[in-house]
Amino acid sequence: MMTRGLATAMWTAILLLIAIVLVFAGMRVADDLPLVVSGVPAELGSFGERYVANPWLAYPHIVPGVLYLVGAPLQLSRRFRTRHFAFHRRFGRVLIVLGITSGVFALVFGVPFAFGGAWQSLAAAVFGSWFLVALLLAFRAIRRRDVRMHRRWMIRAFAVGLGVGTIRIWVGLFALLDLASLRDSFAPAFWLGLSMHVLAAEAWLWWRPNANGRPRRSVLP
Repeated sequence: MMTRGLATAMWTAILLLIAIVLVFAGMRVADDLPLVVSGVPAELGSFGERYVANPWLAYPHIVPGVLYLVGAPLQLSRRFRTRHFAFHRRFGRVLIVLGITSGVFALVFGVPFAFGGAWQSLAAAVFGSWFLVALLLAFRAIRRRDVRMHRRWMIRAFAVGLGVGTIRIWVGLFALLDLASLRDSFAPAFWLGLSMHVLAAEAWLWWRPNANGRPRRSVLP
Protein backbone atom coordinates (compact mmCIF):
# COMPACT_ATOMS: atom_id res chain seq x y z
CA MET A 1 0.00 0.00 0.00
CA MET A 2 1.04 3.62 -0.43
CA THR A 3 3.07 5.05 2.44
CA ARG A 4 1.58 7.90 4.44
CA GLY A 5 4.39 10.24 3.35
CA LEU A 6 3.89 9.52 -0.33
CA ALA A 7 0.13 9.94 -0.05
CA THR A 8 0.57 13.27 1.75
CA ALA A 9 3.02 14.51 -0.88
CA MET A 10 0.74 13.47 -3.74
CA TRP A 11 -2.38 15.09 -2.33
CA THR A 12 -0.45 18.22 -1.37
CA ALA A 13 0.77 18.57 -4.97
CA ILE A 14 -2.74 17.99 -6.33
CA LEU A 15 -4.31 20.58 -4.01
CA LEU A 16 -1.55 23.08 -4.76
CA LEU A 17 -2.11 22.76 -8.51
CA ILE A 18 -5.87 23.11 -8.07
CA ALA A 19 -5.26 26.23 -5.95
CA ILE A 20 -3.09 27.68 -8.72
CA VAL A 21 -5.86 27.08 -11.24
CA LEU A 22 -8.43 28.70 -8.93
CA VAL A 23 -6.25 31.77 -8.36
CA PHE A 24 -5.63 32.34 -12.06
CA ALA A 25 -9.27 31.68 -12.94
CA GLY A 26 -10.32 34.23 -10.33
CA MET A 27 -7.85 36.76 -11.71
CA ARG A 28 -9.16 36.12 -15.20
CA VAL A 29 -12.75 36.78 -14.15
CA ALA A 30 -11.77 39.92 -12.18
CA ASP A 31 -9.97 41.34 -15.22
CA ASP A 32 -12.52 40.34 -17.85
CA LEU A 33 -15.90 40.83 -16.23
CA PRO A 34 -15.88 44.65 -16.01
CA LEU A 35 -14.82 44.91 -19.65
CA VAL A 36 -17.35 42.35 -20.88
CA VAL A 37 -20.21 43.98 -18.94
CA SER A 38 -19.29 47.48 -20.09
CA GLY A 39 -18.58 46.43 -23.67
CA VAL A 40 -15.09 47.94 -23.54
CA PRO A 41 -12.52 45.91 -25.50
CA ALA A 42 -9.32 44.75 -23.81
CA GLU A 43 -6.00 46.29 -24.74
CA LEU A 44 -4.94 45.22 -28.21
CA GLY A 45 -2.41 42.39 -28.07
CA SER A 46 -2.90 41.79 -24.34
CA PHE A 47 -3.32 38.33 -22.87
CA GLY A 48 -6.93 39.08 -21.94
CA GLU A 49 -7.95 40.38 -25.36
CA ARG A 50 -9.17 37.03 -26.66
CA TYR A 51 -11.15 36.31 -23.45
CA VAL A 52 -12.96 39.64 -23.55
CA ALA A 53 -13.61 39.35 -27.28
CA ASN A 54 -14.88 35.74 -27.04
CA PRO A 55 -16.41 35.23 -23.59
CA TRP A 56 -19.02 32.76 -24.87
CA LEU A 57 -16.24 30.48 -26.03
CA ALA A 58 -13.72 31.08 -23.24
CA TYR A 59 -15.91 30.76 -20.15
CA PRO A 60 -17.72 27.52 -21.10
CA HIS A 61 -14.20 26.12 -20.98
CA ILE A 62 -13.03 27.85 -17.79
CA VAL A 63 -16.04 27.48 -15.50
CA PRO A 64 -16.84 23.77 -16.09
CA GLY A 65 -13.11 23.04 -16.09
CA VAL A 66 -12.61 24.59 -12.67
CA LEU A 67 -15.63 22.75 -11.27
CA TYR A 68 -14.33 19.49 -12.73
CA LEU A 69 -10.90 19.95 -11.13
CA VAL A 70 -12.39 20.82 -7.75
CA GLY A 71 -14.72 17.82 -7.76
CA ALA A 72 -12.52 15.14 -9.30
CA PRO A 73 -10.30 14.49 -6.24
CA LEU A 74 -13.37 13.28 -4.33
CA GLN A 75 -14.07 10.77 -7.09
CA LEU A 76 -10.48 9.54 -7.11
CA SER A 77 -10.26 9.15 -3.34
CA ARG A 78 -10.72 5.44 -2.56
CA ARG A 79 -11.76 6.20 1.01
CA PHE A 80 -14.42 8.71 -0.07
CA ARG A 81 -15.97 6.54 -2.76
CA THR A 82 -16.02 3.52 -0.46
CA ARG A 83 -17.91 5.45 2.22
CA HIS A 84 -20.20 7.40 -0.15
CA PHE A 85 -20.64 5.10 -3.13
CA ALA A 86 -24.14 6.31 -4.11
CA PHE A 87 -22.95 9.92 -4.17
CA HIS A 88 -19.83 8.83 -6.07
CA ARG A 89 -21.98 7.39 -8.86
CA ARG A 90 -24.30 10.40 -9.13
CA PHE A 91 -21.55 12.98 -8.85
CA GLY A 92 -19.48 11.10 -11.41
CA ARG A 93 -22.13 11.72 -14.06
CA VAL A 94 -22.00 15.45 -13.29
CA LEU A 95 -18.21 15.52 -13.54
CA ILE A 96 -18.23 13.68 -16.87
CA VAL A 97 -20.56 16.34 -18.30
CA LEU A 98 -18.47 19.17 -16.84
CA GLY A 99 -15.25 17.65 -18.15
CA ILE A 100 -16.57 17.02 -21.66
CA THR A 101 -18.04 20.52 -21.86
CA SER A 102 -14.75 22.07 -20.75
CA GLY A 103 -12.76 19.83 -23.11
CA VAL A 104 -14.87 20.66 -26.15
CA PHE A 105 -14.56 24.39 -25.52
CA ALA A 106 -10.84 23.98 -24.83
CA LEU A 107 -10.59 22.93 -28.48
CA VAL A 108 -13.10 25.49 -29.78
CA PHE A 109 -11.42 28.37 -27.96
CA GLY A 110 -7.89 27.19 -27.27
CA VAL A 111 -6.93 26.07 -30.76
CA PRO A 112 -7.93 29.10 -32.88
CA PHE A 113 -7.22 31.72 -30.18
CA ALA A 114 -3.94 30.45 -28.71
CA PHE A 115 -1.94 33.31 -27.21
CA GLY A 116 1.34 31.53 -27.92
CA GLY A 117 0.77 30.87 -31.61
CA ALA A 118 0.69 27.72 -33.72
CA TRP A 119 2.71 25.48 -31.39
CA GLN A 120 0.40 26.26 -28.49
CA SER A 121 -2.58 25.60 -30.77
CA LEU A 122 -1.14 22.21 -31.62
CA ALA A 123 -0.58 21.39 -27.95
CA ALA A 124 -4.16 22.43 -27.14
CA ALA A 125 -5.44 20.19 -29.94
CA VAL A 126 -3.33 17.18 -28.93
CA PHE A 127 -3.86 17.26 -25.18
CA GLY A 128 -7.43 18.56 -25.37
CA SER A 129 -8.33 15.63 -27.63
CA TRP A 130 -6.58 13.18 -25.29
CA PHE A 131 -8.54 14.60 -22.34
CA LEU A 132 -11.83 14.07 -24.18
CA VAL A 133 -10.88 10.57 -25.34
CA ALA A 134 -9.97 9.63 -21.77
CA LEU A 135 -13.29 10.87 -20.40
CA LEU A 136 -15.34 9.15 -23.10
CA LEU A 137 -13.50 5.85 -22.62
CA ALA A 138 -13.94 6.17 -18.85
CA PHE A 139 -17.68 6.61 -19.38
CA ARG A 140 -17.83 3.63 -21.75
CA ALA A 141 -15.90 1.48 -19.29
CA ILE A 142 -18.21 2.19 -16.37
CA ARG A 143 -21.25 1.55 -18.57
CA ARG A 144 -19.75 -1.89 -19.17
CA ARG A 145 -19.11 -2.23 -15.40
CA ASP A 146 -15.37 -2.36 -16.01
CA VAL A 147 -14.32 -0.52 -12.85
CA ARG A 148 -10.61 -1.06 -13.38
CA MET A 149 -10.54 0.54 -16.83
CA HIS A 150 -12.91 3.30 -15.72
CA ARG A 151 -10.48 4.20 -12.94
CA ARG A 152 -7.50 4.19 -15.29
CA TRP A 153 -9.10 6.49 -17.87
CA MET A 154 -10.40 8.86 -15.20
CA ILE A 155 -6.89 9.20 -13.78
CA ARG A 156 -5.56 9.99 -17.26
CA ALA A 157 -8.21 12.66 -17.80
CA PHE A 158 -7.66 14.23 -14.38
CA ALA A 159 -3.89 14.32 -14.93
CA VAL A 160 -4.34 16.37 -18.11
CA GLY A 161 -6.81 18.74 -16.47
CA LEU A 162 -4.47 19.23 -13.53
CA GLY A 163 -1.70 20.08 -15.99
CA VAL A 164 -3.22 23.55 -16.39
CA GLY A 165 -1.71 24.43 -13.02
CA THR A 166 1.71 23.15 -14.07
CA ILE A 167 1.54 25.24 -17.25
CA ARG A 168 1.27 28.33 -15.06
CA ILE A 169 4.31 27.23 -13.06
CA TRP A 170 6.34 26.86 -16.25
CA VAL A 171 5.22 30.27 -17.49
CA GLY A 172 6.31 31.74 -14.18
CA LEU A 173 9.70 30.00 -14.37
CA PHE A 174 10.31 31.31 -17.88
CA ALA A 175 9.53 34.82 -16.66
CA LEU A 176 11.60 34.47 -13.48
CA LEU A 177 14.64 33.23 -15.40
CA ASP A 178 14.05 35.73 -18.21
CA LEU A 179 14.11 32.95 -20.79
CA ALA A 180 11.19 34.14 -22.93
CA SER A 181 8.52 36.79 -23.21
CA LEU A 182 5.05 35.99 -21.85
CA ARG A 183 3.76 35.22 -25.35
CA ASP A 184 6.75 33.07 -26.30
CA SER A 185 6.61 31.11 -23.05
CA PHE A 186 3.13 29.70 -23.55
CA ALA A 187 3.84 27.12 -26.25
CA PRO A 188 6.77 25.45 -24.44
CA ALA A 189 4.89 25.70 -21.13
CA PHE A 190 1.93 23.85 -22.67
CA TRP A 191 4.09 21.08 -24.11
CA LEU A 192 6.24 20.70 -20.99
CA GLY A 193 3.44 20.91 -18.44
CA LEU A 194 0.93 18.65 -20.17
CA SER A 195 3.52 16.10 -21.32
CA MET A 196 4.75 15.81 -17.74
CA HIS A 197 1.24 15.05 -16.54
CA VAL A 198 0.50 12.49 -19.23
CA LEU A 199 3.75 10.67 -18.46
CA ALA A 200 3.19 10.93 -14.70
CA ALA A 201 -0.26 9.36 -15.08
CA GLU A 202 1.14 6.48 -17.11
CA ALA A 203 3.91 5.91 -14.56
CA TRP A 204 1.34 5.92 -11.76
CA LEU A 205 -0.89 3.44 -13.60
CA TRP A 206 2.05 1.17 -14.28
CA TRP A 207 3.04 1.21 -10.60
CA ARG A 208 -0.51 0.85 -9.24
CA PRO A 209 -2.38 -1.04 -11.96
CA ASN A 210 -5.22 -2.50 -9.89
CA ALA A 211 -8.43 -1.10 -8.47
CA ASN A 212 -7.42 -2.32 -5.00
CA GLY A 213 -4.59 0.27 -4.93
CA ARG A 214 -1.73 -2.19 -4.50
CA PRO A 215 1.65 -1.15 -5.96
CA ARG A 216 2.90 -3.28 -8.83
CA ARG A 217 5.86 -4.51 -6.85
CA SER A 218 3.54 -6.15 -4.32
CA VAL A 219 1.65 -8.21 -6.91
CA LEU A 220 4.56 -9.37 -9.05
CA PRO A 221 5.86 -12.88 -8.39
